[in-house]
Order: sequence, then C-alpha cells, then structure tokens
Amino acid sequence: MQRSRKDTMRIGLIAGGGQFPIIFSKAAKSKGFVIYAVAYNNETDPGLKDHVDTIEWIHLGQIKRVIKFFKKNAVSQAVMMGAITKTRMFSDVRPDIKAISLIAGMRHTHDDGLLRGFVALLEKEGIEIKSSIFLLPDLLAQKGCWTKRKPTRSEKNDIEIGWRVAKEIGRLDIGQCVVVGGGSVLAVEAIDGTDATIMRGGRLGKDTAVVVKVCKPDQDIRFDIPAIGVQTIKTMVEAGAGVLVVEAGKAVVFDREEMIHMADKYSIAVVAMEE
Repeated sequence: MQRSRKDTMRIGLIAGGGQFPIIFSKAAKSKGFVIYAVAYNNETDPGLKDHVDTIEWIHLGQIKRVIKFFKKNAVSQAVMMGAITKTRMFSDVRPDIKAISLIAGMRHTHDDGLLRGFVALLEKEGIEIKSSIFLLPDLLAQKGCWTKRKPTRSEKNDIEIGWRVAKEIGRLDIGQCVVVGGGSVLAVEAIDGTDATIMRGGRLGKDTAVVVKVCKPDQDIRFDIPAIGVQTIKTMVEAGAGVLVVEAGKAVVFDREEMIHMADKYSIAVVAMEE
C-alpha cells in the first residue's frame, strides 16, 4: 500500500556548497526519506536538485523563507551542511526582518554565534536540527596515520604547536585551521577559509608546512563540523605543505581512498589525532 503524504519520512536540508549535501541526499533517499532542500544562490551545487524531492532557492539572510518552506511541507526535522563562502556575507546577502533581529541581538557575527542563533530560531519554530552525520557515520575521521609517510620528529613538534594554537583560535571563534613550520605559526585561518590559509602558510613554509585543522572547543558538530577531502590535498600540493592533521571523530572525510592515494603520491602525511 502506498504511504500517504502525511506518513512519509521527511527531512529538511539546508544546503551550502560542496559535495556534502549531495552525499547526504543520496544516503537519505536510500533509506526512504523525502527530502525538502533549501539551497543558497551562488553557493549550493545546482546538481543537488537531481537528488532531492523539492528544492527552494534563496539568498543568504532569507530566514523567514526557510521557515515558511519547511512549515509548508510539514518538515519538523532538518540538517545543515555544506560550506558558505564567508566573504560573501559582505556582498551577496539579503537579510529579512528575522535575520536583522537575529544579528541585532548578537555581540559579533563569528561563525558559532550566527549558526547557534539561527538554529535556536529554527528550533523555536518547531524545526529540530539533527546531526549532519546521523545517516553517514562512516564519514567521520578515524584515529591513526592513514598514509605511508609518517610525520618526522620536527613535524610532530609543529603538530603539537599547531594543535594548541588551533584550539585557541577556535575558542575565540576565529577559525579552525593553522599552518606551522619550523616551530613558527605561518598562517591562521580567518574569514578567507581553509584553502586560502594553507596557501598562505605553505608559501611561507617552503616545503616544511604542517596543516592542523581541529574542531573548536565549543563547536556544535551537529551542523558545523570540519571537513577535508581530495581538494585539501590538492591545495597542499600546490602550497608545498607536507603534513595534514585533523581531529579524530570530529571531522568528516570525503573521497577518503582517493584522498589517501593522492597524499601517498606526493609524500604527504595525513593523521587523525585525539586531544
């Protein structure tokens, strides 16, 4: 017997850029979910429309439309995933009354504050935000060194420095990634993002750069979890960085096998560590 519209398993998807929303949608479809996606103009992969049941395209800042879309389709649970180009917040945003009210009540517009405020607003409207990996636990980074090459003694020292600094900038809600070389901090992630940070630090490090990307101490990984993949390794190759460190159990890994193959090809060490 065909299920009625009321009986279907529904999930809302607030989708940023990158492949994560499409990966999630494929997994959700395979488990029988009907997917109602909110996508951002100039951010979300247009191909997402082929993997969801209904899609609503909006501009950054149009919170009221998100709520209206989910309520119209009786969506009471949703996930948030995918990247948003942070610099776009200064050039391509159309805040509605709800967004203006949210920002007006905040001391700053750093990542965690904005996301937590947005999520709190959605949950107040009866839309529960679930973990982005509740259907994809295998994407989580597993502890250990994944590559043939392991970090050298001096690189391990840089890893220790980078981990401490990354946790501190995370505590201040500045970024998640730092680049260290020869005992010095070469680059700190800010609004320009991880790839730009790797490029800045790698150019300064001259083949000694160690990239450390961790979860912020108070980060809510339901909707804001660090991610790495093939593109991360490509950027490191271009920048001349030799080691990548992420936090085990608190980062998602895309195209893991291809990523490790590329890292091995260019003698890059990839390590997932616990605090």
